[in-house]
Amino acid sequence: MRTKLTIILVALSLSLQAHEYSWSWWPLPMAVPDTCQEQLLYVGEVSAVSSSGEMAPTWLHANRNGSISKSPHSGNLRLGLVKPATRPGRWYDYDGAIILSGQVQSGRPVGTGYFSELYGHVRLFIVDVTVGIKPISHPFGDDELTAGDLLFSNNAHPIPRISVGIDKYTSFPGLFGYLEIRGGVTHGWLGDNNAYVSKTMLHHKYIGGRAGGRLPVTLSYELHHAVQLGGYTSGGVDLGNDFSSYLQAVLGRKGGATRSEQLNRQGNHMISQTLCLTAKGEGWHVDLYWQDFQEDGGINIMGFKCNSKDGRWGIHASQDKWPYISGVTFEVIQMTDQSGPWHDRDGMVFGGKDSYYSNGVYKQGWTYFGRSICSPLLSPDNSRVWAYHGGVKGDIYGFRYRALCTYANNYGTYSFPAKTHNTALLLEVKKTVPQAWGLEFGIALAGDFGSQYGNQFGGLITIRKQGIIKKW
Repeated sequence: MRTKLTIILVALSLSLQAHEYSWSWWPLPMAVPDTCQEQLLYVGEVSAVSSSGEMAPTWLHANRNGSISKSPHSGNLRLGLVKPATRPGRWYDYDGAIILSGQVQSGRPVGTGYFSELYGHVRLFIVDVTVGIKPISHPFGDDELTAGDLLFSNNAHPIPRISVGIDKYTSFPGLFGYLEIRGGVTHGWLGDNNAYVSKTMLHHKYIGGRAGGRLPVTLSYELHHAVQLGGYTSGGVDLGNDFSSYLQAVLGRKGGATRSEQLNRQGNHMISQTLCLTAKGEGWHVDLYWQDFQEDGGINIMGFKCNSKDGRWGIHASQDKWPYISGVTFEVIQMTDQSGPWHDRDGMVFGGKDSYYSNGVYKQGWTYFGRSICSPLLSPDNSRVWAYHGGVKGDIYGFRYRALCTYANNYGTYSFPAKTHNTALLLEVKKTVPQAWGLEFGIALAGDFGSQYGNQFGGLITIRKQGIIKKW
């Protein structure tokens, strides 16, 4: 009887708390009065990099959506229009951007131009539809301070895609906001047409849940599945570009034109899970997160299998009461196990030697225009990495800064071992000067020190202007 009474009191208190805030069995942003205005913005940015090594230091070009060249000396220009999503209280919202980028760099006599963003996004009730080239946002941690996601980071150019789903965590009906969900499906085109496979396609689907709602502690879990599929080899072999082949790859079935895919699965499959424990209060927020990465096939919930030693462990804390330090991140990335050094030996199959991010058919691996789609610390030819990474940011009298420090031990791959190490440092400061037509000036100093890239030091200077063209 006492146990039943306790359960009833807890349920009643949660219900009252839910009603205290929203009085709704399904709290949504659309319940808030719409008081915002639409805006059309212009954006212009010019930047220049100069460094002492054979390439720009890691944190001058990495995790910047491919907008800064890896070359030791380069100039970069971005011009465009942005219509942000401004009305979460409306039953629909929309946003989009057209940003054209150009680069000139050492070693190339002719500059290059491309769309760094070209997309339209519409939210209808709780469903989001995105078409075009748009950077990916992450629900955990801080994109400015992290070393990068193990599956999709902001390192490479954004991939052209069509996505349908629920982008942001949204309350599940009838539970007063204490359970939230997100998920979606993406079809993309990896149109870099490298020397190995051209016209490769991308499939990505994910689902996530968050329990706790307005409670001071919440728990989130997400499962992501990505596949490189289709395309044509340099010899003209069709790797499966019809709808039937697409379904084979999406469902993880055997098939395809190569013997490897017929024995295993059609396409290059990758699975990642993220678990995040969040504590929050008025003006502060702390995330404790763990992410794994799997290429063995199948889904190992919570990663409990032979590669469970690998993953990313991190903590991110933010607060808005004291501007001098507004965010801090610390992460450990351990990817050296990969289910062990043996796939098979003496007639026994161990299932190891996973060789993350590489594939026998898609020899370019998990890359786009020569950059890792995952964290820049990882690549198809250097996937066995143990790294420590930290970041801090804040605002000191209008000078917005961020500082990053990363130490990585690299072991190459099991097939091609190569032991190197690197310490990557960054200090970046930005300030908007109203007296100078509202221009934002930025300077970044970075360096790499170690055997991976050698000792190299460089700087990045940025001038940026953003303003409102029209409100309505």
